[in-house]
Amino acid sequence: MDAIADLYPEWQEEYDVELLAITIDTQRALAKVPGMVESKGWEYTILSDKNQDLQKSLNFQTVPQTFILDKDGNIVYDHAGYTPGDEYELEDKIKELAGK
Repeated sequence: MDAIADLYPEWQEEYDVELLAITIDTQRALAKVPGMVESKGWEYTILSDKNQDLQKSLNFQTVPQTFILDKDGNIVYDHAGYTPGDEYELEDKIKELAGK
């Protein structure tokens, strides 16, 4: 999330993309999320999957789990985990989908 934060405003302008972050924190840990988001300055929409319903339905174990959806809501790319530089691969996929 931190690595994408610097690039996200550019992506919004260039590719008209919206990032949704979905936390899988439990109800107890969920209370800390707003403070963390504010302190990090993330400009994403943050949703909660406190019961891990999304995680179960998409059958993934590794976080972060990244999905790109096309304009029709189809998953066209997914990636498990994070290593430095993954944000540039993600941008390449977004650029490709945007036809740029």
